[in-house]
Amino acid sequence: MANTGTLQRSEYRLIIIAFLLIVLFVSPYFILGENAHLRVHDNLDSNLAWYRVLAQSNQILGAVDATIPQIINGHLGRGAFGTEFSGIVWLHIFFPPMVAYGLSQLITRIFAFLGMYLLLKKHFLPHNEWSWIRVGVSLAFALTPFWPSGMLSTLGMPLALWALLNIRAGEKSWLNWLTLTLLPLYSSIVLGFFFFISAMGIFWFVDCVRGKGWNLRFLWALLYFTLIFMVVEYRLVYSFLFMDEPNSRDEYFHARLSFLRALRLTLKNYVMGHTHVMSVHGLIILPVSLLALNIVIVKKKWKQEKAFLFLHILNAVLSIWYAFWFYKGWLPITERFHFLNTFNFARYHFLRPMVLYVLFAISLKILWEYRRGWKRFSILFLAAQLMVVASFNEEIIYKTKPSFQQFFAEKQFKDIETYIGLPQEEYRVASIGLHPAIAQFNGFYTLDTYNNFYPLTYKYQFREIIAKELRKDKKLRRYFDEWGGRCYIFLDELGKHYMFKKTSKKQIKKMELNTQAFYDMGGRYILSSLPIKNAAKNNLELEQTFDSPESAWKIYLYRVSLSQ
Repeated sequence: MANTGTLQRSEYRLIIIAFLLIVLFVSPYFILGENAHLRVHDNLDSNLAWYRVLAQSNQILGAVDATIPQIINGHLGRGAFGTEFSGIVWLHIFFPPMVAYGLSQLITRIFAFLGMYLLLKKHFLPHNEWSWIRVGVSLAFALTPFWPSGMLSTLGMPLALWALLNIRAGEKSWLNWLTLTLLPLYSSIVLGFFFFISAMGIFWFVDCVRGKGWNLRFLWALLYFTLIFMVVEYRLVYSFLFMDEPNSRDEYFHARLSFLRALRLTLKNYVMGHTHVMSVHGLIILPVSLLALNIVIVKKKWKQEKAFLFLHILNAVLSIWYAFWFYKGWLPITERFHFLNTFNFARYHFLRPMVLYVLFAISLKILWEYRRGWKRFSILFLAAQLMVVASFNEEIIYKTKPSFQQFFAEKQFKDIETYIGLPQEEYRVASIGLHPAIAQFNGFYTLDTYNNFYPLTYKYQFREIIAKELRKDKKLRRYFDEWGGRCYIFLDELGKHYMFKKTSKKQIKKMELNTQAFYDMGGRYILSSLPIKNAAKNNLELEQTFDSPESAWKIYLYRVSLSQ
């Protein structure tokens, strides 16, 4: 008993150390503030600007059919910015952007740690001697570079699984139901939990087939969890059931890969993962799990390690499913069932971070038990993985990218607003060579945007501006016509590059825009991060050039000059 108490106290100390390390990991957001470096893709270029636009739109609690006037002439629906029941939205309403971002990172990582720790302790590694594995793996999981605006959509899955497995086992604790009630307030069903819940539904069905009974309590927990998400995501439910206007998602075509390319993507995803669910497993976790698998095979410990073997198979299946969702063999089915194109079912691979880190924990346990001398190898592998995920701190991997302050360049854009001298709602702008989210963040009304759910009629209208440029470049044409989430002024000379910093020597020489179409939509100014040498041929006049020490950009302000 004394030994047990000593082990428990040691585990508590490890947990405290883990919490302190998580705080240290997120501290750059609070210490550096707007000088901190963040992920750009699907973060600075979109979500962080959306929160600012939403907060200033007076439509946070707007009706389901309300629109956001600042973006694409009011054609963007309020529902495109998500639900007001999302905790991250209110963080950005009550706090400055970087404080809100740092708090969201801290909240997500703390609950990611707790979820994985509780799951491992209760259902996979219950013995006290494995405390260091539980705590270490949970910490590594909590430090993975998750999709920031996804919140707990993937990193909250272990916490949800812990609660559901408790209920499945007959446990009646109110904590399980509280977990299922609160998780939807800080996660998204389309960014993770639809796939988790449907997978758990399959799990329940397999239980029934295997003769374990209906387990109505478990079934009700799944239905309750789904119901809470439906209430929280009521705007999404409304748009799915009642909005029949064609939107940009209706022209999303994903089934393009040949069989061979799908195989290559399978291997890439299996080893490297995906940008939205960066499990950072290829260097340490994958080799360790395969080593443990070899031990299980050699020792013939099939029955003792059923969960371990299942997770290995599931990990591979998820990569195969992800890659082959883009296989062109789907085309006959997607053409018949349109929703298979508009909803990204490939995201079942969002389950992989949870699967991989539980697999890692069990693998370390197998190595620990294999031979006496292998215990130190288990510790070294865990320490190595912690060092790997720590190196993926945003301040490290995005050090060469613009900081938050340099990206949004508020002082510079305030100077532009002052120079124009008109209320921002009286004219429209678009950007070339930089993301329209920057102008949006600074209050400008933009004709361009990055959103994947807006009216198809607007997409066609905007396309008239860039039609000649799209004819020059097949890849750009397909990118815009068969997705269109980035409703940008694409140029053949620039391709899919949207961040030309002030140090760039590139010039735009062969631009062909329909500035009459731009003008007819209310467009009056072009914000370009590069000089346009043939501006006059495009009915554009250079008004002024703006630079600022705190900005990553040199902005060339062009005014549309058309004889009316």
